[in-house]
Amino acid sequence: MPKRFIDFFAGAGGLSEGFIKAGYVPIAHVEMKKDACDTLRTRAAFHYLRENNQLDIYENYLRNKREGTDGSALWNQVPPEVTNRVIQATIGEETMADITARLDALAGCEPIDIIIGGPPCQAYSIAGRAKMGEYVKKDPRNYLYRFYLRFIEHFRPKMFVFENVMGITTAQTADMVKPFDDLKRIADGMGYEVEAHEQVASDYEVLQHRHRMIIVGWRREDDNNIPTGYHYPELTKIPNKYKTRRDIFADLPERRSGDGKLCELVQYTRPLEEMEYLNSTGIRGTFNFTTQHVTRNNNVRDREIYCIAINEWKHKRRLNYAKLPPRLQTHKNTSSFLNRFSVVDPQGCCHTVVAHIAMDGHYYIFPSKKPTIENARSISVREAARLQSFPDDYFFEGSRTSVFMQIGNAVPVMMSYHMAIALQSQLEHE
Repeated sequence: MPKRFIDFFAGAGGLSEGFIKAGYVPIAHVEMKKDACDTLRTRAAFHYLRENNQLDIYENYLRNKREGTDGSALWNQVPPEVTNRVIQATIGEETMADITARLDALAGCEPIDIIIGGPPCQAYSIAGRAKMGEYVKKDPRNYLYRFYLRFIEHFRPKMFVFENVMGITTAQTADMVKPFDDLKRIADGMGYEVEAHEQVASDYEVLQHRHRMIIVGWRREDDNNIPTGYHYPELTKIPNKYKTRRDIFADLPERRSGDGKLCELVQYTRPLEEMEYLNSTGIRGTFNFTTQHVTRNNNVRDREIYCIAINEWKHKRRLNYAKLPPRLQTHKNTSSFLNRFSVVDPQGCCHTVVAHIAMDGHYYIFPSKKPTIENARSISVREAARLQSFPDDYFFEGSRTSVFMQIGNAVPVMMSYHMAIALQSQLEHE
C-alpha cells in the first residue's frame, strides 16, 4: 500500500517530487506563495495525466504555453480534486482551523503516514542573521516549526521529515528560545523521538555541494502502545563521478546573455545515451525536448567580470572582487562579500544554489570553455533546475525572477528521493 504524505511549506515541490518518485502518494501541499502553488498545480496535473496515459495533454500545454498566463489551460483538463490538493495559505494562528479542516477533508478516513516540509529558513540561516542583525531574533518565522508540530499532533503520522539550513540547531530567538531544542521538547511530549543530521546533496546524486540539516521524527509507540522500532534512516552515500559541464549542461543548446524564452520548446543537442547522469536519475524527463532554457540579460561590464572569473577558476581560484580593475568595481564594499562573482565548477559539483539566484546571477556564472564578452553569461533557468535535480518536464509557473527563486528555495529532488527510499524500508515493515 503506497504511503501517504502531506507537504507543508511546500515551495515549488522539490521535497514532494522526491517522495512521489519513491512511490509515496501526496494528499496535500500547503504553500503561501501564488506562483509556487501554480507550479504545484501544474506538476499535480502532470502526475495525474501520466498515471492515466494522457501525457499528450501535458505536452500540448507546453507546446502552446504563452508567457504571462497561468496554468488554467492545463488545470481545467484534469479533475478538480487533482489541483485542489494544493492549498495556498499562510500558516499561522488565524488560518490553522481552516487549513486543518481542508486537510481533514482531503485525507478522508485513511491515516497520514508521514508529514514532510520545512518552514522558511531565512531566520535560521547565517546569511539571514547577518542581513537582519538583531531583528532576526524577533522574526515570526522563528516559530513556524510550532505550527508544523501542531499538524503532526493532529494527524499523528508515523514519521516526519523537517528540512532546514544548518543554522537551525544553533539559532536563538529574542526570548532566548532555541528552536531546535524547543522542537525536540514539544515532539517528546507528543510521543516522538527526534534526531537531526547534516546531509550533503552531492552524496545523493545531486551535482551540488548543498549542506542541509535533515530532522527526522518518529513515534515511539503505535496506537496499541507497542514500540515501533523506528529510527533515523540509514542513508547510503553514492560516490559522485559526474561533472556539471559534461553531465548537466552539455546537451542543452548554447545560450548567450538574454537568450531564450520561458515558454518555448528546447531541443536537445545530444542523444540520451550520451548523457549517463541525466539518464540514470531520470532528470532528462519524459519528452524529447525541455523548456525554460532562458538566461537573464547581463551588461557588458558584468560579462567582462564573468570572463575574468572563469579564467581565474581555470586555475582553481575564486575571483576576489577587491582585486578587479577599479573601472569594473561598482560596489563600494571591497572588504566583505568578495566572492559575489562565482563560477559553477565545470569539473565537479556546483556550490549551493540559493534564492539569491533570482537577483542577478553573478554567483552562478556559466563555465564557458572559451569565455568572451559575447558569450559570457549566468546559468539559465533550466540549468539551475537541473542543478537542483528537477526533471526536465517540470514546468515552473510565474515570471523568470519568480521561477529562479522557486528553484533556489527548493530541496533537491534526488536528495529527497534517497531520504524517501530510506524511510520507506521502515514504514513498509511495520
